[in-house]
Amino acid sequence: MKRALIILLLSTSLVSGLPDSATFVGRDKFRALAARGVAENWAALPVGERVAAVGRALVGTPYRNYTLELDTRIEAPSVNMNGMDCWTFFEIALATARALKQYPDPQPQDMLRMIETDRYRGGRCEGKFTSRLHHLEDWLQDNQRRGLVKDITPSLPGARKLHREMDYMGGKASRFFPQLRADRSMIPVMARIERTLSERGIWYVPKASVPAAEKFLRDGDIICIVTTWHGDYTSHVGLAVRDSKGVLRFLHASKNAREVIVDTRLSDYLKRFSLHAGIMVARPNDLR
Repeated sequence: MKRALIILLLSTSLVSGLPDSATFVGRDKFRALAARGVAENWAALPVGERVAAVGRALVGTPYRNYTLELDTRIEAPSVNMNGMDCWTFFEIALATARALKQYPDPQPQDMLRMIETDRYRGGRCEGKFTSRLHHLEDWLQDNQRRGLVKDITPSLPGARKLHREMDYMGGKASRFFPQLRADRSMIPVMARIERTLSERGIWYVPKASVPAAEKFLRDGDIICIVTTWHGDYTSHVGLAVRDSKGVLRFLHASKNAREVIVDTRLSDYLKRFSLHAGIMVARPNDLR
């Protein structure tokens, strides 16, 4: 009865007109993952450890970009378990972890609800491209406002404030997005969002200070990679996980490796790339 009521209340939000085969790819893989989580009682773990457990279970998943671009006119919550980029990897890990806590036997519909709560402004998809949180710094602020994550960056050693003039999706790069080409009225909306982000700025830990900050990070913390590129604040995202020796490593969907991997120590990973300036860190919470 409770599940039926929840689904009824959510139906107007989740029904998009797109086929189920498009909005949820890899149902069998999700069911197997959820069954493993139930069998191993991941729900009893603290949320961060649960997110990390799900993330580790997804290691080896192929890297695939643009899995959210299902239609140029219709925006809808979606899941692709068969291929993930850096963003969809972390949100699938987070959504699965929350679903295991919320439901005794999580189903694809439950997963879509968790994804909608995380991915869209205010936790609701309005059917338009602009309701999606496209920038990690926007995602962090919106989800923190709703109590779903906490930005712990300002408390970390070496943290400093950064302001940058963003002019990407609302500027010249708008031509690279089919949805913005299909409905140009959304371009000024994206420009306003980016102006707000420019004015607000972010807290970040420069990569030279990350070795000292690593001891304060936990399994399942969401690591947002801050870029040196002038047009945006962030360029990549993954999860913090500790190995058996206590080394804090970076778990992410790697474009270079073409799959989800547990990479090197986080601070060493940052040193490999000159465009990596540092990190923002979001600590996840369960739904209230």
